[in-house]
Amino acid sequence: MDETSKTARSPRILMYSHDTFGLGHIRRTRAIANSLAKEHRDLSILILSGSSLAGSFNFGPGIDFVHVPSVSKSADGSYSGGNLRLELSEVAKIREALIRQAAESFRPDIFIADKEPTGFHGELVPTLNILADMGTRRLIGVRDVLDDPDTVRAEWHDKGAIRTLTDHYDDILVYGSEAFYRPLDAIPLPAELRTCIVYTGYLRRTVPGGMSAVKYPKLTKRPFILVTTGGGADGAGLIDWVISAYEADPNIPLPAVIVYGPYLSTTQRVGFAERVDRLPNVEGMIFDPKIERLMNRATAVVGMGGYNTFCEILSFDKPALLVPRARPRLEQTIRARRAADLGLVRMLPDPVEHGAASRDPMEMAAALTALCAQKPPSASMFPDMLDGHAQIANYLSPMLEAGPMRRAGSSGRGAGG
Repeated sequence: MDETSKTARSPRILMYSHDTFGLGHIRRTRAIANSLAKEHRDLSILILSGSSLAGSFNFGPGIDFVHVPSVSKSADGSYSGGNLRLELSEVAKIREALIRQAAESFRPDIFIADKEPTGFHGELVPTLNILADMGTRRLIGVRDVLDDPDTVRAEWHDKGAIRTLTDHYDDILVYGSEAFYRPLDAIPLPAELRTCIVYTGYLRRTVPGGMSAVKYPKLTKRPFILVTTGGGADGAGLIDWVISAYEADPNIPLPAVIVYGPYLSTTQRVGFAERVDRLPNVEGMIFDPKIERLMNRATAVVGMGGYNTFCEILSFDKPALLVPRARPRLEQTIRARRAADLGLVRMLPDPVEHGAASRDPMEMAAALTALCAQKPPSASMFPDMLDGHAQIANYLSPMLEAGPMRRAGSSGRGAGG
């Protein structure tokens, strides 16, 4: 292949989503990929994902994904080997090799990692060295809130993430508003790299096209409250509290549709479904890969405060009640509290998350009733708060238009090593 054909090739982006818990990472990565592919018609995007449900989502033209073996993260923060009957160390080696091989074959112009600079168990580091030699521009994208500052600093230090970020990345994108929260303030970054932090704004969500992916409950034909826990692996407490509220108070003004999430255990889901069947104003469903359609239909939303749910609440301008988890991370609690302080949502702390033995059903019933009169987020939103996709596209456009050869022989800020 001569130099002219190399230079003329269409641009390529490689995206990494480690996906050890829930759906947050792959859904955020997919949203960014779909937006970029729509903006740049000749762009090819390859996503590296550990999510077992990556194939459930629709990807736009020009996008494909490579599934690396799944790794499971439990609610207490420990890991296991996912679906394979192998030791975790073996699964990590396989993932590392597949990631490296994909990068060597795809030869991207831009690489974007989601949240973890080193990847799961350091699996990205060999690939980051290879990408540096290729002249690939390497970016890390992080959500608006990671965890409490002391925990982030300690974890990133122990993982070698701070050194990796300093040595191997050229740019840092924060998928949020600087006026809302600054997630990297606690990280001791060199001044040179700190100037490379770009706050993009939140990622606006839209209603997906095409037919609905699932059959909606009958209650969705009239005003209703949508209850969503994302992937559902840690959502049993919230679901139980909402069902208990409807069992205790039949006068809650709006009915509820509960989306259990694909990672809620079968035993818990069956138990909840039996209780829901006895309630005339509550219905449940397992999973909707196009949950934006359901969110758009809803009158109000109850969620836990994960990043994607927060983006959807803002995008569809829904009055919302957030009941965040506080273990093993404070991410949701920090986001929910800050959003409540700004008047974007209301927050209801889960007493069990903070050491109590039980939850009061009538406290949840009162909060659900209050949702009916609550103002939507637009009454308190910042200007440009939902401009994330446009800002990311604008930031990457010069890199994509320059072509791959303009980086040959250089490694940006990073030194490879």
